[in-house]
Amino acid sequence: MITLFCIRPKGFNVGNDAIFLGMQTFLHAAFGEVVNVITLPATSRYESHAKAGLTAQTIYDINLYGDGVVIGGGNLYENGELQVDLNALSALEVPMMLFSLSRGRVYNRRNELVDRTNVMPDSVTRAINAKAQISLARDICTHNYLQQIGIEHVHVGGCPTIFLDRVGNRFPHLPVEEDSGVLISLRNPALMSIPLQKQANVRQHISEIVTFLRSEGHNNVRLLCHDHRDIPFAASFTNIEFIYLDDVYTYLALLKKCRLNITYRLHSALPCLSFGRPMIKISYDERAVSLMQTIGYGDWNIDMVQNDDVLGHVRDRYRRLDELPILKERNQSLWRSLDNSMSNSFCEFANLVRTYRKATGVQQ
Repeated sequence: MITLFCIRPKGFNVGNDAIFLGMQTFLHAAFGEVVNVITLPATSRYESHAKAGLTAQTIYDINLYGDGVVIGGGNLYENGELQVDLNALSALEVPMMLFSLSRGRVYNRRNELVDRTNVMPDSVTRAINAKAQISLARDICTHNYLQQIGIEHVHVGGCPTIFLDRVGNRFPHLPVEEDSGVLISLRNPALMSIPLQKQANVRQHISEIVTFLRSEGHNNVRLLCHDHRDIPFAASFTNIEFIYLDDVYTYLALLKKCRLNITYRLHSALPCLSFGRPMIKISYDERAVSLMQTIGYGDWNIDMVQNDDVLGHVRDRYRRLDELPILKERNQSLWRSLDNSMSNSFCEFANLVRTYRKATGVQQ
């Protein structure tokens, strides 16, 4: 059996599991058979894992019984999310693929885009890309940055969650009486890297959006938490329920059934687009803005830092929800291009893995 390692963000966010589920569809299609996939966290900061990231311990194990390693997908070029031991990295023997990785700037107190304080150093980014045979950036902004620092073999791949409709038959049936209604996928503003005044405005924005939705006849409006760190903020609203799901299949089933999702979260926005569910996206950093542009929805996106009238923009998108199917149809060629980019890259990776196994004398 082929054995692959996947080093990916785990943490607390169910969106990371949605990315991994989407990635698996491309991986299995490329190999054309069941393969062993050993997942390890990209960092040990969230859990007490002795093995995480591209460190001496993980690379030793990968070389010992692995045939290839995939890094991603996720925001691993920033937030200190990927542990890298450059000395150990130089000893990696198996093929490596960087999949759907992103890097984005955040807004400072003057509403200017600046690098994060914990962004991966350029030298480390160059090193892991030099070691990788395949590098897929998640969005246009990340791709441009990588090229600017001298990385030439990188391509734009998008995010696999826009193709999660392909595994929709694996989602559980929700209870018959469950009415998914309208969801507001939120993020605790204390975890947003935005100016303090903008953080303080999030509560008002959500309250105004709830009032607007109820005025439009939506009585079942709930807050959707992606991360248990969102719960204290969600629970502080006294007039609206919140829901938290850490099971990715139930989480996606809920999105697939919802009437509308107004979301601060990329990885509820993209699955909704995949499922054909109405969606209004509110963004607060460069990586979200760039990804929405990459998939052809830049004009539909609402940048809450650059726009003071968030409710006004939400009302505008709500009035134009019937445009979403037209917009999706218009973006079909772009999505096919992203699909081909991911599919071809995984096929190339599968060939590299099999060539490596043959060179090391492993029976196919």
